[in-house]
Amino acid sequence: MTTAPAAPDPTMEAIGRAVAEGRKGDVLSARRKLLDLWTAIGVTGDPLHRCSLAHYLADLYEDPAQALAWNIRALDAADATTEQRAQEHHAGLRIAGFYPSLHLNLADDYRRLGSFDAAAEHLDAAGEHAPHLPRDAYGDSLRTALHEVAEAVSRRDTGRRPSAPGPTA
Repeated sequence: MTTAPAAPDPTMEAIGRAVAEGRKGDVLSARRKLLDLWTAIGVTGDPLHRCSLAHYLADLYEDPAQALAWNIRALDAADATTEQRAQEHHAGLRIAGFYPSLHLNLADDYRRLGSFDAAAEHLDAAGEHAPHLPRDAYGDSLRTALHEVAEAVSRRDTGRRPSAPGPTA
């Protein structure tokens, strides 16, 4: 099976460019570009586009309440994305592989907001989906982050994790 994208997707390419810009440090420009794309896609647009954009946009907010809003949108969009749509974008892509990261992000947001029961629920959900994580550096980083968030929840710690993605305060 090929792992190449099925066809060029200008929206996903624009999302990728904005994400790269944010990772290089231009968070405000990246956020503005992703928000403009969100407006163009619309709340009823392609769920794969909405999921990807919201997932990455959440990382561009230091405020956990703002990140939470985008992470909820990402999870909702993932629930609306079909396997067929995911594989139209990339032959090896499986929507089940999105859920560990999506639930991890929600758990971390809720934890940072002091909502430890909600955080624990999302940690449990992430753990249920963890078998879908690849056995590679990405999967290892998510498993490590799940452990870090679980430890922080058990300590009732609301501080930002040093390994968390996104801007730093």
